[in-house]
Amino acid sequence: MKKLIYALALVKFILPFLLQHSAYEPHRDEFLYLAEARHLAWGYLELPPVLSVLSFITNALGGSLFWIRFWPSLGGALTYVLVGRMILLLGGGRYALILGFLPFIFGYFVHVHFILQPNFLEMLAWTTMAYGLMRYVRSGEPAGHVQLGEPAGHVGSGQLAGHVRSGEPGGLYIAGLGFGLGMMSKYSVAFFAGCLLIGLLLTPERKVFRNRHFYGALLLGFLLFLPNLIWQGVHGWPIFNHMMELRQEQLDQVSRLNFLLDQLTYNLPGLACWGAGLYWLFGVGDGKRYRFVGWAVVLVLAFLVLSKGKSYYAMGAYPVLFACGAVCLERITALRRGWRWSLSWRWSLVAFSVIAGCYIDMVALPMLEPQRLVDFYTRHPSYRRLGFLRWEDQRDHPLPQDFADMLGWKEMAAKTAKAYHSLDSSGTNHTVIDGGNYGEAGAMDYYGPAYGLPGAMGRAANYLLWTPVDFYKGDKFILVTDYRGVMKDDMLQKFASVKLVDSVSTPFAREGGSIIIVMQGPSAEARKQWSDSYEEAREKISVFHRKG
Repeated sequence: MKKLIYALALVKFILPFLLQHSAYEPHRDEFLYLAEARHLAWGYLELPPVLSVLSFITNALGGSLFWIRFWPSLGGALTYVLVGRMILLLGGGRYALILGFLPFIFGYFVHVHFILQPNFLEMLAWTTMAYGLMRYVRSGEPAGHVQLGEPAGHVGSGQLAGHVRSGEPGGLYIAGLGFGLGMMSKYSVAFFAGCLLIGLLLTPERKVFRNRHFYGALLLGFLLFLPNLIWQGVHGWPIFNHMMELRQEQLDQVSRLNFLLDQLTYNLPGLACWGAGLYWLFGVGDGKRYRFVGWAVVLVLAFLVLSKGKSYYAMGAYPVLFACGAVCLERITALRRGWRWSLSWRWSLVAFSVIAGCYIDMVALPMLEPQRLVDFYTRHPSYRRLGFLRWEDQRDHPLPQDFADMLGWKEMAAKTAKAYHSLDSSGTNHTVIDGGNYGEAGAMDYYGPAYGLPGAMGRAANYLLWTPVDFYKGDKFILVTDYRGVMKDDMLQKFASVKLVDSVSTPFAREGGSIIIVMQGPSAEARKQWSDSYEEAREKISVFHRKG
């Protein structure tokens, strides 16, 4: 059955490449991580370095959209492999493997394994930690314990029912590896690790705390994470400033009710699976030894509801529920209840996942060109009513936010290049290009070399780390920004010449209407004002706090 796992994982890997429409470009976040890869470090303001290392490889391979999307697709395939191994660990068979696979090709789990963002690494790390601990617990079960899928009363030859073996330490070190590499990918891994530890304390499996290998696994994870921890300490713990900004600018607008509703809509294709998983962990004797995982999931959901977390923050907790639920449903629909009854229920569960999944996938992947997709949503208003078209500003828009974030960038770079080359044809152009946000700056860096553009600067996200401190000494600047009111800004009045030369006109792009401004001849006051604004931003994030 392992061959079936890897065959399904291959389908999972290939599927996003077959479904995406060619009209869409890289996502704004992907531009940032590709830019970080040109400035490798042990850490960044909001993330550890693993995603930037993968982006570095992507750049080395040419930076095409295929290689950008290669990593999240691979991460999705590996996550399903772990879920498949969990299913086998719990005694599941072929039907359970297929049932546990369906949520991975429908809904949120198609989306998260499509875009180069840290969420796919977080999900892989959470699943690895859960798998490692469950493997440890399984290896220490009583020799006569009946696992799902095993005949009742079966006892191995020469073994005494009730004899308890000590768990094999390999599972603990898998969990430690998942923790360490996960912490080098996204800091929220520590949150799920803490919930798992509390789950262990709430169950008889707390005896793992008496196992020296448990602490060896913790040490392994800590050593893997240590370089980034040192980087954060040396640079003044910028992650805390990022968390405060996130709270003030985004999380305060999150609705707790929408969070709960999104748990249903995001995971609608796998509803039966993860619902059965919770039931198996808390309501069935066979799931008792793994109940610590159930407690971890419940704690994750409870904390995120109370703290007004974003809906997708909880998604990493679901793969383990898919595994448990698939085994539970396979057991419930076993053939011994009658083949007609069994087949009808099994086909019904598959049909529900496929039908619901086809509906959700229309907002999970951009499978149609923008105008056709907008027309599709107009004809089917349920997508709007269910909140799939709601952006971070809590307003509905024609396209999902992530789709709109994949439009307009090449046009922006081409128009910026036209303005840049119009300033000097002698080949000695020293114009500075300032991106108003990290998407704009990142797009300039991604498309810029083909248009003969220099590297962009900016004060958004990690661009502050490598923007030269003396950038303001230039005489020619191009500002690309989505802030339309900047033309009235006091600082721009202190340039000898300011001209709005173009704007982004790509339909439905989130950057639609962003403007391109050419500024020349700044006064001394303008230089100081601009320089001070960057210094204030640097001081605010504290990353330069310990420097002179």
